[in-house]
Amino acid sequence: MNAIERFVERVSNVRFENCFNPYADTCPVHDQQSAPDIRRSNLTQILLALASAPSVDIWVGRDLGYKGGRRTGVALTDEYCLDTYASHLKLKSLRRATHGPAVRERTASNIFRLLDRADVPVTTWNVFPLHPHSGEDPLSNRHHTREEAEVGFAFLQELCVLLEVRRIVAIGDDAAKWTRKISSETIHVRHPSFGGQAEFLEQMRLLYPIGGLKGWQAQRR
Repeated sequence: MNAIERFVERVSNVRFENCFNPYADTCPVHDQQSAPDIRRSNLTQILLALASAPSVDIWVGRDLGYKGGRRTGVALTDEYCLDTYASHLKLKSLRRATHGPAVRERTASNIFRLLDRADVPVTTWNVFPLHPHSGEDPLSNRHHTREEAEVGFAFLQELCVLLEVRRIVAIGDDAAKWTRKISSETIHVRHPSFGGQAEFLEQMRLLYPIGGLKGWQAQRR
């Protein structure tokens, strides 16, 4: 087992009350029987591809949402974005782990409007890598606790060692609070939710001003 596989295994073993771990847990409503295996495979493929890249940017959010990362196992990524992300990383595919129609998440849609402008490969991650929810409703979102964030932050720190990180982009205030502990040069942008979409897109387009062809992929041709 290599360092990436060990990393994914340890994330799979994290347990907190009122948290869904997509790499170990199965949603009785939406998931295929093999859903945790599929999501572990997705994450492992992504990180192995990024580990071989000479330079990587990390886009960091807060925690997994019930419409996005809970289903896909990929931060800031819904089921409509899996093919786009696979293409960005030159992976054959990233698989769905759920039954029924694909589900769209607004944050993920905004994130992936910018991906083709990036001049290096991008990994999406969160301060807390699981899906925290209210005790009464597993298909809801809540803010992570301080204890959850501290555990999650250790994984973010390790990810910055495993990958050749050029730049960390913190999406929202919660992400910025923790990513600044890694680097004072973290770039803080507005989260696209709650009326922040236009500002988020403008800030990201200033960071990644490449139009037309995909930046880093075009450079590799």
